[in-house]
Amino acid sequence: MSNLADVRVKSVQVTLDKERSLLYDLNAFAELEDKFGSIDETLEKVGKGSIKALRAVLWAGLLHEDESLTEKQVGKLITLADLQELSTAVNQALTASMPQVEKKTENPPEK
Repeated sequence: MSNLADVRVKSVQVTLDKERSLLYDLNAFAELEDKFGSIDETLEKVGKGSIKALRAVLWAGLLHEDESLTEKQVGKLITLADLQELSTAVNQALTASMPQVEKKTENPPEK
């Protein structure tokens, strides 16, 4: 059985206008689904280098701190020089929000 700590959403610290944390909880994923149709579509657009998609993903990850935050406000916090570092932080935060998959062994231990 998996450990319950494995399903807790973990945040990743980033420095924008101040120290903030990216956290992808169910609300963040719901916002992205509303915007792009699916999480897969969101990730595909980010993977293709869409600045708008990256801004939206950053925005969704910051909503837990401030629900009144807009995408345009988030865009003002970011410079092009920040994109590589923020992309890495987004990937870390998204990965941290996903439950870990247990590897199955080919020969399970005998009881």
